Amino acid sequence: MASTPARLRDGLSARALAAAIDMTAVARDSRSLYLGLAQELHRLVEEGAVAADARLPAERVLASVLGVSRVTVASAYRELREHGIAVSVHGAGTFVVPRGDSQPWGGILRGTQPGVLEFVNAAPPASALLGPAYDAAARALSTTGLHVGYVPTGVGRLREAIARYYSARGLPTSADQILVTAGASDALHAVIDTFVEQGNRVLTEHPTYPGAIDMVRAVGGKCVPVAIDPDDPDTFVENMDRAARQHDPVLAYLMPDHSNPSGAVLPETSRRRLAATLHRHAVVTVVDEASADLRLDGDADVEPFGAPVPDRACITVGSLSKTVWGGLRVGWVRADPVHLARVATTYARRQLSVSMMDQYTAVELFGEYDAVVTHRADQLRAGRDAAMAAVTRSLPGWTFHRPRGGLSLWCTLPPGVRSTDLVESARGRGLLLAPGSRFGTGYAFDECQRIPFSRSPEEIEDAVAVLAELVGAGVDAGPRESVPSHAVPEAMV
Repeated sequence: MASTPARLRDGLSARALAAAIDMTAVARDSRSLYLGLAQELHRLVEEGAVAADARLPAERVLASVLGVSRVTVASAYRELREHGIAVSVHGAGTFVVPRGDSQPWGGILRGTQPGVLEFVNAAPPASALLGPAYDAAARALSTTGLHVGYVPTGVGRLREAIARYYSARGLPTSADQILVTAGASDALHAVIDTFVEQGNRVLTEHPTYPGAIDMVRAVGGKCVPVAIDPDDPDTFVENMDRAARQHDPVLAYLMPDHSNPSGAVLPETSRRRLAATLHRHAVVTVVDEASADLRLDGDADVEPFGAPVPDRACITVGSLSKTVWGGLRVGWVRADPVHLARVATTYARRQLSVSMMDQYTAVELFGEYDAVVTHRADQLRAGRDAAMAAVTRSLPGWTFHRPRGGLSLWCTLPPGVRSTDLVESARGRGLLLAPGSRFGTGYAFDECQRIPFSRSPEEIEDAVAVLAELVGAGVDAGPRESVPSHAVPEAMV
């Protein structure tokens, strides 16, 4: 690899940047030279070798020094702009975007504007059972004497309810194995902060939840992607085994039930093998169950991941955000007492306690959780069926696996259609989407598109109609103006 200078600052020269670029790595990208160059430039930005606000060299000059065409450099810069890594200023050049300048929740906020179809986030509306649960929680709180209001590990009644929930699913659990958090992402953040240090590796299924990748990178860790294939789970297990042997990871991050974005479910035999394999390699598995209860087809759930291995082998995170509402900020960590104590210590440094009102509301909802899950499944099933029908009817050449649960279709695009181009063009029509590459490491999955079916069937049909019109007209894949950093929010669900 090329020697990387400590930091390349404003107005960095083409020769200085070229010296830091590993052209061997650039040439290894089998898709295209410009994608390999974009990947290398992204690496330099991520590692801090290229400073925030640095002006990149002129396209023609850098192309000459690297010995590539100007089109290659221009296309690589365009990739950086489309991913919110760089921005072009007319007459001034292309600049690296400071990470603090991004607006991570921009997609959600813009989605509240009239006439905007927000399909960046797979977030369902509030459950009809939420209002009555809030009312009951308010009455219950009024009888407690409203003590100081700080319960660092969570209200006892809620931890007991969550423990019963796991025990009923075949994973015996006690209240002292539960830490209540402000949502599943909050729980995952606490776990990663606890176990991952600079340079540590984390195995991740691929594609995967973008937030997990961001959290690992934020603490200096490195994700090792392992491809999932709904049609071949055995190969996935074998590849995880190989990756564990080769990379010495500290954690493995999995969504074995209705993975985001693919909707894949790991069969019971495969999950038993994988749990045992990772435990044999002394890799702690972080099991994200945010979508575990969103089953739309099939029989009762398979056993929870980790049931056949000791509790110390797995840490599970979950929440009520998908089954009830994203605004109900209640999640949890389930772990053996030793691991949980470490996570709780980390969590206490940034969160004294989760909202008492939300916790008491969660207690009420767990009291009628079967009805909660049934209500959500009915709503999502209608959305899924509408999405599958609309895509099949209006987007020939788009393929997908029928998801048995979860919140989205994960579509493979026909040749010649790129997700980044499609997303950019759709935004001009009032349709906000996340590009497929957001769900991978590097620049993978530009040939894929996530379509959340958490919206109403009518909104889903409108969104697909926009996509069909754009594809039918031919999506513009040529150079275009830079996109704002909030177009692809760093934080998304």
